[in-house]
Amino acid sequence: MKIGCLQFKPELFNVQKNINRIKELTAGKEFDLLVMPELANSGYLFSSIDELESSAEEIPGGEFSKALSETAKAHDAYIVSGICERSAGRYFNSAVLVSPNGTIKTYRKTHLFLEEKKWFSPGDTGLNVFEISSKKFGNVTIGIMICFDWIFPESARTLALKGAQIICHPSNLVLQYCQRAMFTRAIENRVFTITANRTGSEVNGGKELRFTGESVIVDPKGNYLHRAPESNDECFIIDIDPSEALDKNVTGMNNIFEDRRVELYNK
Repeated sequence: MKIGCLQFKPELFNVQKNINRIKELTAGKEFDLLVMPELANSGYLFSSIDELESSAEEIPGGEFSKALSETAKAHDAYIVSGICERSAGRYFNSAVLVSPNGTIKTYRKTHLFLEEKKWFSPGDTGLNVFEISSKKFGNVTIGIMICFDWIFPESARTLALKGAQIICHPSNLVLQYCQRAMFTRAIENRVFTITANRTGSEVNGGKELRFTGESVIVDPKGNYLHRAPESNDECFIIDIDPSEALDKNVTGMNNIFEDRRVELYNK
């Protein structure tokens, strides 16, 4: 199965330019599952509700959603991307799973980071898994979490307990920890993880954020299959065997799920 991450610098409030950049980076690429950054349609650093309104879109009818559907169909592949969502007068930091047949599933970020709490409603979808399938790779179960969700072990563990073999992780990382921490998220759940980060910096409303790049793909044994550079845009694809994530044994006598003693895990 060919999985990958697309790392790039979304331009703030410029949906069409971001669509064009995604098309440029995916041109000629062959993949089965591709993960893109958080808020890939809008950029990240908002300073007013008007900016949010101008960048957010309804799913699946919005411009960015339709463009992702076209790309998924053209590549006969699945795409997971962060998206600034508008729904019933509220805004969500969301991610979409776009199928090659045009079907779109949505996850809304559970754990909002810093000033995201000023602009977005807390996610209300819960942490769910989705089955993707193809004649090329069969049936595979994926889960989705977004950026700061990583710091809560419950996020990845919930997805793994629900059967996720691959955790797709659209991100706009500004802290230095996540790329290293994904080693732990992968081995403690015996899953593949794809963290698709963005590059560059944003300045708006007298504030500036610099993003850390270095998107990573980690396998169920904690091996880094790929680490992107800090600054460059890229679309990187790698071959994996997703069935490796079905083996939850650490030793011949230890299984990460069967050995859990939930009766002792009281807070």
